Amino acid sequence: MTVRTRIAPSPTGDPHVGTAYVALFNLCFARQHGGQFILRIEDTDQARSTPESEQDILRALRWLGLNWDEGPDVGGPFGPYRQSERKDSYRQYALDLVDKGHAYYCFRTPEELDAIREERKAQGLNPGIKGDLELPEAEVQRRLAAGEPYVIRMKVPDEGICEIDDMLRGTIEIDWAQVDCQILLKSDGMPTYHLANVVDDHLMGITHVLRGEEWINSAPKHKLLYQYFGWEMPVLCHLPLLRNPDKSKLSKRKNPTSITFYERMGFLPEAVTNYLGRMGWSMPDEREKFSLDEMIASFDIQRVSLGGPVFDVEKLRWLNGQWLREDVSDDQFIERLKQWWFNEDALRELIPHIKGRAEVFSDIAPMAAFMFSGMLNLTPEHFHHNKVAEDQVKRVLQFTLWRLEAQRHWSKDNIFADIKALAKAMDMKMGDFMFAIFVAVAGTPNSWSVMDSMALLGPDMTRSRLRHALEVLGGFSKKETKRVEKEYAELFAE
Repeated sequence: MTVRTRIAPSPTGDPHVGTAYVALFNLCFARQHGGQFILRIEDTDQARSTPESEQDILRALRWLGLNWDEGPDVGGPFGPYRQSERKDSYRQYALDLVDKGHAYYCFRTPEELDAIREERKAQGLNPGIKGDLELPEAEVQRRLAAGEPYVIRMKVPDEGICEIDDMLRGTIEIDWAQVDCQILLKSDGMPTYHLANVVDDHLMGITHVLRGEEWINSAPKHKLLYQYFGWEMPVLCHLPLLRNPDKSKLSKRKNPTSITFYERMGFLPEAVTNYLGRMGWSMPDEREKFSLDEMIASFDIQRVSLGGPVFDVEKLRWLNGQWLREDVSDDQFIERLKQWWFNEDALRELIPHIKGRAEVFSDIAPMAAFMFSGMLNLTPEHFHHNKVAEDQVKRVLQFTLWRLEAQRHWSKDNIFADIKALAKAMDMKMGDFMFAIFVAVAGTPNSWSVMDSMALLGPDMTRSRLRHALEVLGGFSKKETKRVEKEYAELFAE
């Protein structure tokens, strides 16, 4: 059997280190067995998916050296490799399941579904949607003819145990009572992840699925779908989740999670790939520093440890330093610097902001230092403002962060529109509002347009600096955060 593995990221945000981690292990497994590594874009969430995010994912993975054999940009015999380009085919698969009695039309309203969830909670049952949801055939046909909105749900057993075979974990047992009747086709005609994932894996000949352990609870649904369709299920392997140093699940609130952030910080791609390779896996000789080719040559999936691997940025910095000193010559060092920031294209974007302010070239480094920096050396005193209290400064930073985290198309105009709307909603003058933003992003209120700076720095570095500024000011407690989230929601409530 030819081994075929895949990753299937959703282009709804920044390229995540978790995606790269799973991609690395899929690539190594495929190469170790002489197989193919496929990249598929799962963009069925049309409201949140963007072409920019897709390109960021592709570029970030290529930057790390994780190249695929088939995908949306290279083609292949099983294309197209974007789910949005395959969407017309999924509907028929869902209808086939209805015809075979494995799925059904569900006309329940959101209010009815909420009532079902509450009733199940009161009975001590899994609050997922399950139970007597089907209607008589005559009623189904009447509602379909009337054009009533519906979804298609899969049928799931109410009792018994589902056994899932896992390459690392052996047999996993999950009670069917804990598995809800998953929607397969949404009311807008788009498939959910579960239907599209199973159909695409089958049509693309995927033999092994290596994914994060957060998908274990979805495995029974996928196994059931394979049985319903009469297809052979790929071999499953659920990799351990990446953790913060405090052992919590890796999250951007506690750790930079975007690959683009690490590129912008000036890490070497070889070092980042090396570090990701150490996440729950080790070389036979236990050495910490190794190349991608060395990892592929020595790869054995059974050497993956199920203990939650800790993603520690300080450890990554140490490893990156080892690569810089031991594997990068002086000439290469200069070339890498050029590739990172000191190249003509990047510097040309800075010229309009520098040229009109500098009188001698030696003015440039102090003036533009924040553009070449990572996290700025800030203190609470930097944020002192005669007209804006510290609590309000923190709200400005937090609300701006939330607003910019939702920004799907990063540009100066869009950033300005978001911030202007936020300042108006908070009833603050732009000058007072922008003070904290200037300090967080540029380290000083006396810089050129911070909108231009944020556009040049990019979304990952900008958001990371806003988070860092909040940390410097002590942030909000859990109790305060709930209150602040409510205030933020009310600002834009209709």
